[in-house]
Amino acid sequence: MDGHKARCRLGIAILVCWLIPAVWIGADGGSAAQTAPSHKSRSPWLTLITQASALGLPTRFLRQVPHDFVTLEFEDLQRYAAEYDPEQHRMVLNRSLSFNAAGGVLRPLSRLTHQELGTLYHELFHAYMDYIRTHPARTATHQDMARLLILAQQQRRCRYEVVLITPIIQRKSATELRLLTEHESWEALNETWAVFVGWAIWTTLQLDETLDPQGLERPVTKSEWLTRLHQADREGLLIGYYEPEDPAERAVTQKRYLAPSHRISPQEVSVLLEVLFEETPDAARRAAAVMQPPRPSREDDDSCRI
Repeated sequence: MDGHKARCRLGIAILVCWLIPAVWIGADGGSAAQTAPSHKSRSPWLTLITQASALGLPTRFLRQVPHDFVTLEFEDLQRYAAEYDPEQHRMVLNRSLSFNAAGGVLRPLSRLTHQELGTLYHELFHAYMDYIRTHPARTATHQDMARLLILAQQQRRCRYEVVLITPIIQRKSATELRLLTEHESWEALNETWAVFVGWAIWTTLQLDETLDPQGLERPVTKSEWLTRLHQADREGLLIGYYEPEDPAERAVTQKRYLAPSHRISPQEVSVLLEVLFEETPDAARRAAAVMQPPRPSREDDDSCRI
């Protein structure tokens, strides 16, 4: 970890997650009691995985995270729907996201909208990245996690350290150059990748209404999914953001959005599809091929040159 308290905040959609130990989700996906059971219940993380698997959603990467790694709580958040603190591995959810706003029970995943499930996976990805960065020794022994961490370390330095931002989000053509701190560049990378993860889940569900392991098609098997990826890439929609560390700049804005030229790259999409969405290398490469070539990496760093 970089030793800096980071918060990955998301306020664009409703997020539903789990609370340890006070919040639990009904394992059968049905109605849950409004208070936690008095006996020791199954881990909320494992219950979430069971429900996600039943809906045909990707869960392999979630199974790599220990069930007690993330602690979550409900609070009366005013500005955002959720906050994530990697130093404490802690996610805070707005009380309004709980059943009857009681702060005790979460809706089953089967009752979430496509947008909400996409938002949930955005946050689950943050937890996964937090884990692999927190435990590099364990990560090194696992092929998927090691591959993702190595790529993240390289891309943070080569693509997310010197960036263009859009000071006015509505005017994407007006950009400014920024040299990001290590903390800011890590956040920019994490949010860029998480935006893609959420988009991929939402788009997949939009194109396949059947939430069933046998019926939900994998993303790249659908030509329409590839068409939408091509369009999202061309329009510069798959971009991330970061919270400025400079107090003076943070007083002006809570977030700085990257310019379309600094959207996610085809290489990053290919690896994320393999590691998180369990796609084959050939399928992942076909998906990446519909995207435009990435901007050049830092030429002042020999290790960044392709």
